[in-house]
Amino acid sequence: IIPQKQLKQLRKLAHHRKVIVIIGQHGITDNVMNEIDSALDTHELIKVRVNAGDRDERNQMIDQIAQQTGSEVVQRIGHVAVFYRQNVE
Repeated sequence: IIPQKQLKQLRKLAHHRKVIVIIGQHGITDNVMNEIDSALDTHELIKVRVNAGDRDERNQMIDQIAQQTGSEVVQRIGHVAVFYRQNVE
């Protein structure tokens, strides 16, 4: 779990970034998960747009991404979620 001070810093860094992955009508597929995983490897901090019908479904998808990629959800605003996973190197 990320300390509050670091979360604030990560939110600040994420603010100017563009959405890297967009989850569309087909939901979370293996290809989407691979894309998110490699984006986290490359950037550590990424924005993902989740185009889900309602808020519960959207939150469920965001939680699933965090769980499957081993990342932390830094922020959720509307359809956009920010994920962080520290790089091994």
